[in-house]
Amino acid sequence: MPEGHTIHRLAQDHADRFRHRTVTVTSPQGKFSDAAALLTGQELTRTEAHGKHLFLGFGAAGDAASWVHIHLGLFGTYTLGETPAPPPTDTVRLRLLNDTHFSDLRGPTACALITDAEKQAIHDRLGPDPLRAQDGPARAYARISRSRTTIAALLMDQKVVSGVGNVYRAEVLFRHGIDPYTPGKNITEPRFTAVWDDLVELMHAGVRANRIDTVRPEHTPEAMNRPPRVDDHGGEVYVYRRAQQPCHLCGTEIRTAELAARNLFWCPTCQPPGAY
Repeated sequence: MPEGHTIHRLAQDHADRFRHRTVTVTSPQGKFSDAAALLTGQELTRTEAHGKHLFLGFGAAGDAASWVHIHLGLFGTYTLGETPAPPPTDTVRLRLLNDTHFSDLRGPTACALITDAEKQAIHDRLGPDPLRAQDGPARAYARISRSRTTIAALLMDQKVVSGVGNVYRAEVLFRHGIDPYTPGKNITEPRFTAVWDDLVELMHAGVRANRIDTVRPEHTPEAMNRPPRVDDHGGEVYVYRRAQQPCHLCGTEIRTAELAARNLFWCPTCQPPGAY
């Protein structure tokens, strides 16, 4: 599932290509046809992201049913390109088209036309997002500090922190030397604030580069004279998908385990139990 930086990048890319311009809206697959008929010929006026949720706004602020809410889920994908657009396949749920660009959405978990009130209800159930300027760590820490759940599980709970996925979770815990099995209530507020600030920096870098890189300058392949990572996910990382490989810092074998139906990765030496 795409992490939050991908969704914020999609919001930015749609703004760059379509905002304040009239768009043709279609649903070649047919599942969004009624809503597309209402929207086509309007201007895309606003784009937003919160965690893993994308919102495309049509018409003036306050218009009823003026937002398209999209959640890619596990299988959703986007294709953005320049015109002329290729003939759409019957897998395209939503196509936006203007005279210079097109955008094709396939396989999302959610793609629905919603009102301002329905959009606000989605925001209300999500935790703070490190990529939203108006969000900060206090509300997330209030929940974490009362919880016996592991910090690794809490960081993946979208009601606690929104937008963090498996990669950022594994990497930020490594960068701060935190054992992923540490109960949330054992994490001090200064420690969590440092984690939050690091997520803000890492995820903004992810938006700019459109990929996840988490190693510090002194740990890049060039700096350490080591081979670059070869992985379909791309990006230089410390522990994610590096099970049984040596830690870049200490040489200990990276471990993996399943936690809440997702694979967890950590270095037992660099992330010792009891370091809060």
